[in-house]
Order: sequence, then C-alpha cells, then structure tokens
Amino acid sequence: MNEEIRADEVRVVEPDGDHAVVPVEEALDRAREHDLDLVEIAPDADPPVCKVLDYGKYRYEKQKEEKRRRKKSKSMEMKELRFRPRTEEHDFNFKADHAREFLEDGNKVKAYVQFRGRDIVYKDQGMDLLRRLIEQLQDVARIDQSPQMENRRMTTILAPHKNK
Repeated sequence: MNEEIRADEVRVVEPDGDHAVVPVEEALDRAREHDLDLVEIAPDADPPVCKVLDYGKYRYEKQKEEKRRRKKSKSMEMKELRFRPRTEEHDFNFKADHAREFLEDGNKVKAYVQFRGRDIVYKDQGMDLLRRLIEQLQDVARIDQSPQMENRRMTTILAPHKNK
C-alpha cells in the first residue's frame, strides 16, 4: 500500500476505470490527487496491478464479504442421541423424530446405545435398536459408519443425503 510498493512500474487502475502502466511514483501522485490510497491488488502480475481507492472502505468491504461467506458456508455439526438397550417404543420414536429434524437441518447424527452394568448381555437388542433407527431414517440419511461396538457403546453415524 502506498510507499510500501517495491516495484518500479505498476499497472494502475484509477477510480474511473482507466488503467495504464506507469512508474510507481506517478501512480502515487495520481492517488494523492484523488485523496485516496494506492493498493497493490495483484503483486504477482507483471507488472504488479495497483488500484487507487479508499483503503479503509476497501478493508471494510473485504471483511463484510468474508463474514457473509462464513455465514453462508454453515458448518455441519454432529448431534448425538443416546439410547439404552431397553428403550421403550415412545422414547425411541421421539428420539428418531429429533434425529430426522437434525438431518433435515443438514447436521450429522451420532446415535449410540449405552450399555451399563449387566446391560452388556443385551448387545443384540442394541443392534436391533440402531438398525430400526437406520431403517426409519433411510429416506433422509445415509450411513457414514455402520453400527459397531466401542467400549460399552454401540455407535452408528448418519449423515444427510447430499442432494438435500
């Protein structure tokens, strides 16, 4: 920016859109005439491209654009649902409905069956529970990780379909 530009010649783009290849001193003079700054836009070009503009406004616009871009690219969150091997039908349906909402919002869902104490002998019930959940949500989700045991938990991960 301004005196920090090290090139001998630059392609200067003025506020009205005119551009020319001139020595850097002349480009600085043109910027001062308009009470604006000379900002290096493309330093790798030959010759480097500089633009005459209000640097404060330019920086503000860049920050605003970056903020808008970050807001648009909403990151995917991992939502968790915990079941027990003997989860009742109503509770299962209630949690499955929540999982459906999470998936429709574009979030991943990690569903797990927690085995405590002697519950570990009911692994088959845990597997059935997760398979029922997968079957119930297959219209809005795909399987990222099929059901598997991790310590005293049986876990599966569901992700929303790509076309949604």
